[in-house]
Amino acid sequence: MSAAATHAWSAPADVRPGLPSPPPSKLLQRSRLLTAAELEGIAWLRGLDAEEHAVAIAGLRVVRVAPGETLCRVGRPATFWFGVLDGLLKMSNDTALGVPITFTGMPPGGWFGEGTVIKREAYRYNIQALRKSLVAGLGVETFHWLLDRSIPFNRYITQQLNERLGQFIGAREIDRLTDPDARVARSLAALFHPVLYPGVGRLLRITQQELGYLVGLSRQRVNQALAALQARGLIRVEYGGVQVLDLEGLRGQGAAAAPVRAA
Repeated sequence: MSAAATHAWSAPADVRPGLPSPPPSKLLQRSRLLTAAELEGIAWLRGLDAEEHAVAIAGLRVVRVAPGETLCRVGRPATFWFGVLDGLLKMSNDTALGVPITFTGMPPGGWFGEGTVIKREAYRYNIQALRKSLVAGLGVETFHWLLDRSIPFNRYITQQLNERLGQFIGAREIDRLTDPDARVARSLAALFHPVLYPGVGRLLRITQQELGYLVGLSRQRVNQALAALQARGLIRVEYGGVQVLDLEGLRGQGAAAAPVRAA
């Protein structure tokens, strides 16, 4: 992990008249405004009216995050709503025993942390880059301004929260699977979510090592699982990525084998 991993992207959390502003984080110092091409790839901007669009653009920043660098850290106040323009992030935390646990991956097109931003809470998870990534952030005050004013923005956030709930219910089921092939299949399917991650399409740029970090398996075991899924006609492993041939088939892997607990 790089030395830069000690710096999370956090704007001043408590700035009141008469109080000096704390210095911005290293990530915030490196951030910049978005280019026209980068703005074009943000789906939720398209539903805003002219004034909302202008305010949103003024409240957006983008930064290049290095592999291993931490974007959000447990206990830090939420000051931005984040979206992945390019690259791959992971959401994780440590258990009470200090064992790291990964909740999900964040591929291109995914925006996350809206629940924490809405409640103005501190983060309960860490967000870390698995590879060099380009990440956009919308300031928390701009986020709430849009939430108070824009119906299209509210609809987008509501859909995000609903889909996220389904995603984490599915992640809980994946954790209970004992078949490694099924774990890889279901975890891959989650990364191809068309609503949460519209920037992925049918080809996900991911290495076997990165997938292993997300699934909790070794690179060698992930390689075996991918080979098995490819033999079933569900995916095609390509150079530097995985193409999905049967998304519903991936989602159905291990469904019948998942252990059932008594009520």
